[in-house]
Amino acid sequence: MASSTAEQTPTTVLDSGISSLHPDILETHILTRLDGPTLAAASSTDRRLRSLSTQPDLWTTICTSTWPSTNTPRLLHLISSFPDGPRSFFSSSYPILHHSTNSSPYSDPPSPPPVGLISALDIYYNGKPIISKVQETDTATEWFRRSPFRIDVLDPKEVVATSIQHPGDDDTCLKLAEENISLSWIVIDPIGRRAANLSSHKAVSVERHWLSGEVQLRFASIMGGDKGTTELVQCGVVMTCDISKTGDLQVTEVSLQLEDMDGVHLMGKESLAILHKALKGENVKKAWREVGVGGRKRYGAYQEMKRERKERQIKLESKLDMACLLAMGAFAFLFGVWGFAFLY
Repeated sequence: MASSTAEQTPTTVLDSGISSLHPDILETHILTRLDGPTLAAASSTDRRLRSLSTQPDLWTTICTSTWPSTNTPRLLHLISSFPDGPRSFFSSSYPILHHSTNSSPYSDPPSPPPVGLISALDIYYNGKPIISKVQETDTATEWFRRSPFRIDVLDPKEVVATSIQHPGDDDTCLKLAEENISLSWIVIDPIGRRAANLSSHKAVSVERHWLSGEVQLRFASIMGGDKGTTELVQCGVVMTCDISKTGDLQVTEVSLQLEDMDGVHLMGKESLAILHKALKGENVKKAWREVGVGGRKRYGAYQEMKRERKERQIKLESKLDMACLLAMGAFAFLFGVWGFAFLY
């Protein structure tokens, strides 16, 4: 019986009694209590409910409660200017990106890369936001395009304190961070009115830095590279924490970088082209957030592909070295024969 009770979702309740509820009750007492995915599912059950659930104010509230970083005049105005307002912003920013080899036959016409990007960062502990930041990046400069791509949301010496107590044991600390910390990094094209979430939501790896001892959490999404769908790129967000004097975790760095399958960080021009494709939905597919280790499994599969690629490169280099040695040996032998014949 417990399982059947658990299956009574808000959608089921709304569907069964929708005809007897006044619209004001639905708007003020029911729809405002739903999160984005539940509201999107509920709106498909009834025509009247679908009409009520498209109200911009309702979706604005959902966006700002899901991502507190969006609750600024600049972003609120920008989100309201999306094609379908805050509702389309949510549908673009909530899902997790996955690499896809199937390109859509209805892709947008070619357009220039964005001349600026806005990063909206939110970090959560046990589902509650602890850090929210907004960073704007000018991508039109020659310096940006010719430099390694990197976006930092914290200043070099900035430290953000949290109320997360260090448990005392390092292994327990790593486990708690892996299980309880989640991260959202929404990148926004303010001109094209597009958005995408580059984070894996949960960390794909948590480890201590070998030199500093700081805790580093990596959140990553795997996307198609600029050289085609067979070349993959890791879009990685690294969050670095250390311990304050009071024993609390404090965040010292949160950065975004793109690297190829050889582990080389991409330049600004290449990274911008890849992010532009992801924002347009090319070579990626979007899915609702997963519960469990889905992101870590995909990251593990990507790491395995990198390992196999490196092994193939080592084997190829060994064969080339052997071919060079044989060629040099053959040349030395022929030169020796020629010299011997010349002398005698």
